[in-house]
Amino acid sequence: MTTMTQIEYAKHAGVDRKTIGRWVKAGKYVVLDGSLIDVEATDKALVMLRDGKDPRTKNAAKNKPAKADIGLKDDSATDEAVKQIMLATGAEMSREEASRVKENYLALLTKLEFEKEDGQLVELSVAEAVLFTAFRQQRDAWMNWPSRVAPLMAADLDVPADRMTEVLIEHVHKHISGLGDPEFNTDET
Repeated sequence: MTTMTQIEYAKHAGVDRKTIGRWVKAGKYVVLDGSLIDVEATDKALVMLRDGKDPRTKNAAKNKPAKADIGLKDDSATDEAVKQIMLATGAEMSREEASRVKENYLALLTKLEFEKEDGQLVELSVAEAVLFTAFRQQRDAWMNWPSRVAPLMAADLDVPADRMTEVLIEHVHKHISGLGDPEFNTDET
């Protein structure tokens, strides 16, 4: 653990000594070890809690502020990288990083809302209801088909109509039950 006086830490952080005094008085950012400042803990607190976009940050900074390396990704990071950061750091993200992730997420939500209003997206429950109704109608049509067609086929083939109806119903039911339990192959998707 490295310790410094307020004046030394002000030079280290690139801010005015009075700013350090205000932080100590307010109980913000600065981690004290007696009357000295714990450098590592305070640097970490500054990175995690202090917003670099706050105009007071610019007012407190001197000509060459110290840059803390917090391992932020650039704005062109992919969604996978954002997920990795969120899973890896969670609550340990700096305020700026958390703000960037939040803004990206809100932008995606806005895009989805626009696509929904534009008619490009359909709600899953609506799509399921439409598909269920359509397939139910097809199933019912197939179930009624043998009783309508079997007597006509029996007359053409000169066989008993009831036997033809039984045979057609058996084959149609077998076909429909095969359609009801489709095999899902993940390699096709």
